Amino acid sequence: MKLFIQTLGCAMNERDSAHMIAELRDKKHYTLTNDIKQADLILINTCSVREKPEKKLFSEIGAFAKEKKAGAKIGVCGCTASHLGEEIIKKAPSVDFVLGARNVSKITQVLERPKAVEVDIDYDDSTYVFASSQGMGIKAHLNISIGCDKKCSYCIVPFTRGKEISVPTDLLISEAKKCVASGVKELLLLGQNVNNYGVRFSHSHPKTNFTQLLRALSEIDGLYRIRFTSPHPLHMDDEFLEEFASNPVIAKGIHIPLQSGSSQILKMMRRGYDKQWYLNRIAKLKSLVPNVGIGTDIIVGFPTESEQDFEDTMEVLSLVEFDTLYSFVYSPRPHTSAFEYDKSMLVSPEVAKERLARLQNLHKEILSKKAQLEIGRIHNVLIENHYNGEGQCWSEGRSSSNKLIKILDKKCEIGSIVKVEITHNEGGGLMGRFINELSLSEALASKEYFQNPIYIQEGALC
Repeated sequence: MKLFIQTLGCAMNERDSAHMIAELRDKKHYTLTNDIKQADLILINTCSVREKPEKKLFSEIGAFAKEKKAGAKIGVCGCTASHLGEEIIKKAPSVDFVLGARNVSKITQVLERPKAVEVDIDYDDSTYVFASSQGMGIKAHLNISIGCDKKCSYCIVPFTRGKEISVPTDLLISEAKKCVASGVKELLLLGQNVNNYGVRFSHSHPKTNFTQLLRALSEIDGLYRIRFTSPHPLHMDDEFLEEFASNPVIAKGIHIPLQSGSSQILKMMRRGYDKQWYLNRIAKLKSLVPNVGIGTDIIVGFPTESEQDFEDTMEVLSLVEFDTLYSFVYSPRPHTSAFEYDKSMLVSPEVAKERLARLQNLHKEILSKKAQLEIGRIHNVLIENHYNGEGQCWSEGRSSSNKLIKILDKKCEIGSIVKVEITHNEGGGLMGRFINELSLSEALASKEYFQNPIYIQEGALC
């Protein structure tokens, strides 16, 4: 039996897909295929954060129904499955079952029930031990919580993934050790608000928090790096920031969603912090880790956003100089409070698109400047890919601060840790010179050297 799976959306969906693949392989003996015409089971793991991917779902189902072989089943999973439920089967009779984002552990059950719909957002599989994934490579994802208690006015996730429940620490330690034993060197911890870990468990559990979890995971022998996404700015207390800075196993790249630089818009978004709080946390972070890599999310054109509100966002972008930026025009989502706003409050699509272009152009300028400043700096790089043939030889990997670096004329083993000096950049991409390979202990003990560290401007502090 062969399985074809299409995964849309975030890293959480990628991890959910990995769980379903492992369960189907272990309990139903499926093997993966990239050829949809050979598949006995076709899964679409969906995203509903924005409107456009959700609208495309039914055209995707139609295309798959035409291509699939006789007798093959189609299952729709993920956040859109949670949101639309039975409506999916009504609109697309070719779909055999619907499995919500909170019900991943039921994948082998729904497979056997015609037209099954499992979309209970209160279902708890936080203590369920999934079958082990195979061939994880050097990087793996680890869910530390499910659901979200925040009620951001634009976000549908609480209505598709339910209330927040943390996965027990002992299960996380056990799973992480299995990953490392299989060759994983970098773990990415996943949760809607990872640094709110410990707020609620489904069973009796010692009181704990995200900082304590980071400490516990970092003690696992053989683990080189821990990354996580996404922390909420509201929960970035000094204890967390100091652990982030001082713990050598925690990668010095962090994604901190801003969403807007306007305190008024942030209030309407129900984010729980304002512009000054966000800049204060960034200033504290950069004072502890001058070379930190920071990524963010920004929504442009949120209802009532004025030109001044947008300029506040541009100001934060200029002050922080984000290394990565995921930016979108506001997309109304059902069930959210912002969905009920009067039409007169909406920003016109033309204005929103123009602002998005200005935002992205400014970010390109920032990245170009920062790429030039990288020349001469030293990074420890975890090798993820290499190539040797047809007159070319190169290796590629990421630094602790999450910069993608290509090493020319050197084939390094995947999973090795090498010291690299940045020599130049091509179109914003960093190119480096191999210096030497490091053992795990040497890499954890070494301090990466940076010239001209960039600090946030003093004027940004409140």
